Amino acid sequence: MPKPALVHAANLYRYYSQTCAVSDVSFDLARGDVLGFLGPNGAGKSSTMQMLTGNLAPSAGQINILGIDLLDQPKRAKCEIGYLPEQPPVYRELTVDEYLRYCARLNRIARNRRQAAIDTAKDRCGLGEVGRRLIGNLSKGYQQRVGIAQAIIHTPAVVILDEPTVGLDPIQIREIRTLIRELGQDHGIILSTHILPEVQATCNRVQIINRGKLVFADSMHNLEKRMDATSLVVRFHSPPDIVELQQVPGVSQVETLDGGRLHIYFTGSNPSGALVEKSVTAGWGLEELTLQRSTLEQIFIELTTADIAADDSGEAA
Repeated sequence: MPKPALVHAANLYRYYSQTCAVSDVSFDLARGDVLGFLGPNGAGKSSTMQMLTGNLAPSAGQINILGIDLLDQPKRAKCEIGYLPEQPPVYRELTVDEYLRYCARLNRIARNRRQAAIDTAKDRCGLGEVGRRLIGNLSKGYQQRVGIAQAIIHTPAVVILDEPTVGLDPIQIREIRTLIRELGQDHGIILSTHILPEVQATCNRVQIINRGKLVFADSMHNLEKRMDATSLVVRFHSPPDIVELQQVPGVSQVETLDGGRLHIYFTGSNPSGALVEKSVTAGWGLEELTLQRSTLEQIFIELTTADIAADDSGEAA
């Protein structure tokens, strides 16, 4: 019999009065997954995260954590959740060791296992040299590490991180991303972020929510395939007729751009080689050829504005 998913969310709804903030959201999270959870402001992302952590009850739907119903057995289920909110819940007047000892007690770690749990969390988060320092005297990056340490000190199955790199410098961001990837080997990670490159750097799965609904849910591999080049921009010294370009194998459409450039769309194999060969034999004088790839930002905007455009066209009709 297969093991249950670490997180199983089924048909989640959340209403605020008559407003539906989350509508029929379902997904599973397995061990080893680092799931990037994206969405514009007001899309329902925060409400979904709060429901997953047990801080907000869904209006309808079910959440199982390691097979435990979060609504029926909240204490048992929450024992398998580690959570880092956007503002790390650290006490600046405590040292790192004092704070993690306090967190170990909050998570009811047995006295004889407490120190080992603290040492393991510190080691995994790179805090071994700062145990006796006041949290308030640490850099923002190290305070984020302390926040992650408190989230994993009880070795939960699921770790939920909300904007873990906000306010960090580039070096600190790289270190936290590396830490998240390492944690993903032993836990299931849900990473909520507005930073699109962060998803590409750390996640193996992506979900995008818009207007309360999941509009994209797939692997990073398939997302990157979606980002593959499907067009190119060219410029010729002696440009041919558009009809002649459209006869090149693979070319599906040609558009005229400013500066004498042409935007060539293709299906299937890339026609660059055929264009170069034809340019030489026909004397077109190829001066520029650039592949055009979609970015994650472009796909995100496309997915999160499609509904708005559809609504606007419906209203206009």
